[in-house]
Amino acid sequence: MNRTVLVTVHTGREAAVESARLVIDRLVDAGITVRVLDTEADDIGCLGADVVPGEPGATKDAEVMIVLGGDGTLLRSAELARPAGTPLLGVNLGHVGFLAEAEVADLASAVDSVVAGRYDVEERMTIDVLARQNGQVIADTWALNEMSVEKRDRMLEVVAEIDGRPLSRWGCDGVICATPTGSTAYAFSAGGPVVWPEVEALLMVPISAHALFARPLVVSPRSTLAVETLPDTPGGVLWCDGRRRFDLPSGTRVEVRRGVQPVRLARLHGVESTGAPFTDRLVAKFELPVQGWRGRVRP
Repeated sequence: MNRTVLVTVHTGREAAVESARLVIDRLVDAGITVRVLDTEADDIGCLGADVVPGEPGATKDAEVMIVLGGDGTLLRSAELARPAGTPLLGVNLGHVGFLAEAEVADLASAVDSVVAGRYDVEERMTIDVLARQNGQVIADTWALNEMSVEKRDRMLEVVAEIDGRPLSRWGCDGVICATPTGSTAYAFSAGGPVVWPEVEALLMVPISAHALFARPLVVSPRSTLAVETLPDTPGGVLWCDGRRRFDLPSGTRVEVRRGVQPVRLARLHGVESTGAPFTDRLVAKFELPVQGWRGRVRP
């Protein structure tokens, strides 16, 4: 059976490009067909790989997409992989790299695991985002981490809604609606809680709200969240995963629901990955102090 792997890389980092060449050579030597994106092929300059357009069709029939870079690179890659349901395997060459499965030191072992088929696939919840003004759709998009409604210049005046019922009105810098995967990203910086990836929930986190009741909220994954900018106040900006931007005129309503299509992540067997368990990832990424822990008492 012919196996195909798509390799994508943060070409702005020479170390990442060198790592991509090593990955491609190792996969080709194992008899696996390798694809690279046309926007990255010249920088990689690696023989033996098929060059494909940087469009969602690039992942069609691909077994997995290996992503070398940071979380930003993986979020970009998710736009290509999600439509085909192709699993993403992130190798962290950035700073935090919460979405990555392996660190660069484990690169060879990670590739060997792919060659041997020693990996599982887990699904991560996404959110579907719809923005309307006067009933007309002005944005229809999605996010893996979060969507944020943010001010452009002056403070926003918004009304938050949960399941069709008004919750509160805030003067604020913005509002974040996040997935559990995104709880360690922008929502965390804004004071939101850390939510374990296997928990099914949606988060709403106000940003610098001028109100007594402006705490982060964790609601059912079946809920519908909405943020309305008031008609007589400044408009704002809608961001999804920090990548897709839409201007929001005054009086815009943004609705957030659980995404119809998840993003799939590959989880390796037998590699010191950053992915299992999630508690260890938190300790490693945030350098949390755990000295003195002795573990549970064994009977």
